[in-house]
Amino acid sequence: MSDRTVTEPEPAWAARWAGALLCLVVAGIHVVDQGGVTATRDPTYVGIAYHVLEIAAVVAAVLLLMRLVRPGWLLAAGVAAGPVLGYLLSRGPGLPDYSDDVGNWTEPLGLASLAVEGALLLVSVPLLAWSLRPRS
Repeated sequence: MSDRTVTEPEPAWAARWAGALLCLVVAGIHVVDQGGVTATRDPTYVGIAYHVLEIAAVVAAVLLLMRLVRPGWLLAAGVAAGPVLGYLLSRGPGLPDYSDDVGNWTEPLGLASLAVEGALLLVSVPLLAWSLRPRS
């Protein structure tokens, strides 16, 4: 038995690395979609949301790799759920001053983003729940 103080299940290191990689892919997809790191989407609030998401994704990846699992998985779940909600709202009813994507459900980059975010949700939510359970 190891004397490590971290009490993660054995395959947790693989899940943390997978979660970190998925977070970075989410960030990368959104950087590509906005036209680069220094570009900002219009309207301004959408552009700011993209930048916040990208920063949050990198921070979540770092937290997971540093074994700060509770905040890491919590932020990773937000990094996954936020863009899914944005996709649904921007393609469905539209957002204020942003109707370019209404009805554009099959955009390839959007579908790729949904796939990555779905995988991140499948990894992060159960591990977040695991990290929140009381320790005995």
